[in-house]
This record gives sequence, structure tokens and C-alpha cells, in this order.
Amino acid sequence: MTAVLQLSGLGKTYKSGHIALSNVDLEINKGEIFALLGPNGAGKTTLISIVCGIVTASSGTVLVGGHDHARDYRAARSMIGLVPQELHTDAFETVLATVSFSRGLFGKPKNPAYIEQLLRDLSLWDKRNSKIMELSGGMKRRVMIAKALSHEPEILFLDEPTAGVDVELRRDMWAMVHGLRERGVTIILTTHYIEEAEEMADRVGVISKGQIILVEEKHALIKKLGRKTLTLNLAEPLDAVPPELADWKLELAGDGHELVYEFDSQAEATGVPSLLRRMSDIGVGFKDLHTKQSSLEDIFVGLVREDKGAREATA
Repeated sequence: MTAVLQLSGLGKTYKSGHIALSNVDLEINKGEIFALLGPNGAGKTTLISIVCGIVTASSGTVLVGGHDHARDYRAARSMIGLVPQELHTDAFETVLATVSFSRGLFGKPKNPAYIEQLLRDLSLWDKRNSKIMELSGGMKRRVMIAKALSHEPEILFLDEPTAGVDVELRRDMWAMVHGLRERGVTIILTTHYIEEAEEMADRVGVISKGQIILVEEKHALIKKLGRKTLTLNLAEPLDAVPPELADWKLELAGDGHELVYEFDSQAEATGVPSLLRRMSDIGVGFKDLHTKQSSLEDIFVGLVREDKGAREATA
């Protein structure tokens, strides 16, 4: 696949000494939806801000569609649209004027038909003559999206795009994202709603303490790192896990009515058959059982926890 965005050795150290990014290498493929996940302060917004020209990198290179971000900034930046977390609009301008002006900032010729369709797609056409200050928070968010798309970028950054927005806007936004991807636009999003990344993304990157700790195709990640949880609903409640079952590291839940066993679903020997046999041998019966596959959120939390532990061990 063709890489439309390439980051090499990207770093950012602020004057205070805080290291926001450290030696980040990342390639984003043309036309994919890439989710960048990480806890608060991990470096997600700093990374986006560097690529979008808001923050200057301390080290490393950024190539956008083959254009060097430092040497050919105008060409590189014209390929990028950004929907930031914060709402920044001219409160006294009308919707139509502010979106049209954003297009002009990138040197694009006027295209009223495109702007009209863009506003219609975002349910803003009826509000085109309204001042920004008169709009609701959700409508202002739609205007930010329209501004980001006004110059027809090839790469769209969505920085926490659905934080605090209503369900209708969230639904419309993801429908729009699918439509953009079908037209070849590359989508890079950060989100705290991991279920959205799990539903939407092609690949997932996890950033922690300014470093990319994992980049993986979503389904491969869940398959490779996902674990399964077996829950056994007991026929009779237990006060404690029998010592005869200590090898399986079980947890007692549901006021003693459930035994919970976590295992690697990809392992040759999961331990499930031997556990059930051992339970039968010692007379612990169960009425029902079910399994649950780890979600992307489970994996994300585990990766960040492991990364934190590894850093503390080497400190």
C-alpha cells in the first residue's frame, strides 16, 4: 500500500524539559482509517499539532504525500484537514462565509456547488446564513468539520471528534467518514470512545508517554493479543476457590455463584478441558458457562499498563 503520511524519528521536547514525543516512526496508508489511542498526556495531540503545522518538532521528519513538511510546507499542509478538540470559529461570521473563507486560505478557487454540498452533507445548509454565535454546540462542531473539509484535503485529522457531541451528530459524522474513505481520503482519529475505533478503524496505533508502543491491523491485534474469559455459573455457591483448582488461577465472582477463568484463546492448550475435568473430579458442578473475547479496550488498557510497568522497571 502507498504511504500518504510518513513520520521518522519525530520528537518534541518543550522548554520546560517535558518530552512530549520521543523518536516516533509511523506510516499511514492512503485511504485507510487509522485510530491513534492513548491516555491523556500520551502525546496524541502534540503529534497531530506537529503534522498540522501548529507545533514545531524538535527532531525528525514529516512527509505528507511525498512533500517534506519542513521544506515544502505549503504543499504538505494543503493536503491536510484538521478538526481540533476545541471549537475555534469567528463568532460573528455566518456559516457560509466562514467555510468559504477557509477554502480561500488554502488558495483554492471558489466552488459554491462544493461548499453547498458539503454544508448539506453536514445538515448545515439551512443554517448557512446564521452567525456562528447563534448555533448550538453540536452545530458549531459541524461547522468545524466543514471548515476542515472546505479545501478538499486528502488527509483528515479528527482529534477527539465526538467528545461531548450528541448521538445524531456522532452518527452523521461516522457516515461522513465512511463516505470520505470511499473517495480515497485518509482518516486519522484520536478518540476516548474505543468502541468507535473498534468499529471504524482499519489499523490501530497505541501511544504512551510520547512513544508508539504498537501499530497493528485491528482484527489481527484482537486475534493476537485478545484473551477469552470463561465464566462458569455454579450449581452451588462457593466460599472460596477450592485448592484443587489453584493451577488455573480462578477468580470467584457473583457472590460465590461464578468461577471466572481467563485464558489465551490462541494457545495450543487453553486449560479449559482439564479445568472442567478437574471440577467434575472434585464434585464442583456448574449449570451454565459462557465465554467472552477481549475487546480493543481491554487490550489497550493492558498494553498501557505493561508499558508503564516496563518503564518503571528500567527507571
